[in-house]
Amino acid sequence: MNRLNGRIAAIQSNDHLSLVDVAVGNDLFTATLLETPETYSYLNVGEKVDLLFKETEVSLAKNLSGLISLRNRFTVKVVGIERGEIMSAVKLDYAGCPLTSVITSRAADRLQIVAGDMLEALVKANEIALMQEGRGNG
Repeated sequence: MNRLNGRIAAIQSNDHLSLVDVAVGNDLFTATLLETPETYSYLNVGEKVDLLFKETEVSLAKNLSGLISLRNRFTVKVVGIERGEIMSAVKLDYAGCPLTSVITSRAADRLQIVAGDMLEALVKANEIALMQEGRGNG
């Protein structure tokens, strides 16, 4: 599971759903949650949180241009690749934080991913979970 530390910057919610913007370094990540500030006490602007997202939910792109619907688009550096016959784990560095993307080996070959490449990582807002910072580290 990928984990980044951040601080809640903004919350937009209705009765059952929230869009939570979280500042991580110089980037702003968005999570779509089936929670509201009324149902989860830690959902407050300024609160420290951990962003969690599966390795299989991280898409990678080279030379991506234009607008897309994915809310979370951030630059990463490839530090290594564990290539398998069907799937490959691409080891990434995001501002000093280790992340992993699991993609098909065909996709890794098509993108010609090698250590040192600068790529864009993309994660849909509904694939990011939030947790109060410091909880669930076991």
